[in-house]
Amino acid sequence: MTDTPPGVGPIDTSLVVVDTPNVVSSTVFLALRRLRTPLIVLILMYSTATLGLMVVPGVDAEGNRTEPLSFFHAFYFVSYTATTIGFGELPVPFSDAQRAWATVSIYLLVIGWSYAILVILGLVQDKAFQGAVSVNRFQRRVRRITEPFYLICGAGATGALVTRNLTRQNRQCVVIDLDDQRIQDLDLEDLPTDPPVLAADARVTQNLLMAGLLHPLCHGVMALTDDDEANLLIAIAARLLNAEYPILARATDPDIAQRLASFGTDHILNPFDQFAGELARSIAAPASYRLGELATAIPGAELPESYRPPRGAWIVCGFGRFGRVVTRELSLLGQPVTVLDARAHDLPGVRTIRAKTIRKPDLVAAGIEQAAGIVAATDSDAENLSIALAATRLQPRIFVVTRQNRAMDTPLFQAFHSDFSMVPTRMVAEEALAIVTTPLLTRFVRDVRQREEPWCEEVIQRLVEVGHQRIPLFWGVTLTPELAPAVAHELAAGRPMALSDLLRDPTDRDETLEVVPLLLVRDEQDELMPSLEAELQPGDRMLFAGNALCKRRMMLTVSNANVLRYVLTGREHPGGWLWQKLNEPPKASPDDTGVWRLLD
Repeated sequence: MTDTPPGVGPIDTSLVVVDTPNVVSSTVFLALRRLRTPLIVLILMYSTATLGLMVVPGVDAEGNRTEPLSFFHAFYFVSYTATTIGFGELPVPFSDAQRAWATVSIYLLVIGWSYAILVILGLVQDKAFQGAVSVNRFQRRVRRITEPFYLICGAGATGALVTRNLTRQNRQCVVIDLDDQRIQDLDLEDLPTDPPVLAADARVTQNLLMAGLLHPLCHGVMALTDDDEANLLIAIAARLLNAEYPILARATDPDIAQRLASFGTDHILNPFDQFAGELARSIAAPASYRLGELATAIPGAELPESYRPPRGAWIVCGFGRFGRVVTRELSLLGQPVTVLDARAHDLPGVRTIRAKTIRKPDLVAAGIEQAAGIVAATDSDAENLSIALAATRLQPRIFVVTRQNRAMDTPLFQAFHSDFSMVPTRMVAEEALAIVTTPLLTRFVRDVRQREEPWCEEVIQRLVEVGHQRIPLFWGVTLTPELAPAVAHELAAGRPMALSDLLRDPTDRDETLEVVPLLLVRDEQDELMPSLEAELQPGDRMLFAGNALCKRRMMLTVSNANVLRYVLTGREHPGGWLWQKLNEPPKASPDDTGVWRLLD
């Protein structure tokens, strides 16, 4: 639960009047409006054909005139004739006049049905009708959600990456994006689960409400679009309609970030600030940076290469929002910085060279031959790659940092093999996933920055070992009756339990799970790398690292009383009520002499 910002209180959603159109009624109305004329034509043609058969007389076997067909027989004949079933002339052979009228009726009905089918095909292909059907299906799926979910606004590279990883962890989400092509691409992906997706403008409050903003199982909102203004509007709507929701919003504009912070946005994801801070930390404290990098990476991915940017003179090419924060962080670290950009202006302690298009002479003038590193920080991937290629030709040993703006250019940046690459979409996705899946990770990364380098190197080694050369899985355990009922019951009964007990393998208590306890939070006090002998208390929150199998076994231990008893005592206890009764120890009772004896 988040802290309510000043001036914003929890809203009784039952009193909120929402002008949301009834999509089901709209779909039916649109279909009836488009099919109105074909239906009228078919009704008139069926009526005309039926009435004709009710008027035209027939003949019997001797050629005598008989009464025309009754309404039932006339309608029956017209029905199976119009549908090309063709049972013949029923109930008796027709007269020539009846056959003539039947011939006219057949052509009329064929024309009528052809017209109706063409209109139906046109309706099915109509964009408005398809949109109404999609929205109707989307609303129905959102209403049927029975587990906690996150509302993701934005299905670009960042939103799609977050969606993929949430579904791989069997977490539910709802996705909304303005771009119909992005929604189609996401809908066609082979995801472990099938999240509801909608092509609509997330800036419109009605669309957010359709996507489940006020759904009782909505656990948070992620504003991950490429438009900072849109993310601001989404965050405002989420905060006003329900102040209890945690909100994650992406913002690269400092002004937008300040406005988001002003009304209590829980997490503001700024990839530029984050990367600049990480670059500076990787220079000043490489082990601390490496540990934070492993903690926020996507579980199961290959270990990223270890970077150690050198100290010395740096060249920053580009002075936009990203270039500014990189220049600031490097300057605060005491590194000499030269900025190349047409917008560069005089900064204290920073050398500036105004260049509209950065070429080889500009790099030479900036001191490329003596520079320790260069940052290609423009908003053009082509220019960043050309700067990086030119820099490596002039100074092959220079440390190159590139900014990748578009996900589609990933093969080009991979082919270049820069020393350090800033991919905003991936950075935002990794941070968002760490926040929503394992909230304690943010506390752990924050605390790690205060520790010494040897301590960080030791923790890194342990994480690499339990991850088997891949990024380990991180998870949290909270000792409450709702989240860890078995452990909470034992602690409430006054039975002592150590942290090491949670690390016993529930399939063989003499074995220890490949798990590293990283953090213990008690009374808002953080303890990094807690001792295995630490005694557990109700309400403790712990962060662990390991693999998916170890997580499942640990969660089984903390939630199943019988498994926990085996882990603690080594004895297997019966689970069912009948077996528990049959295995109860014999009771004692006094006999007539007052001596206690065991009852058989």
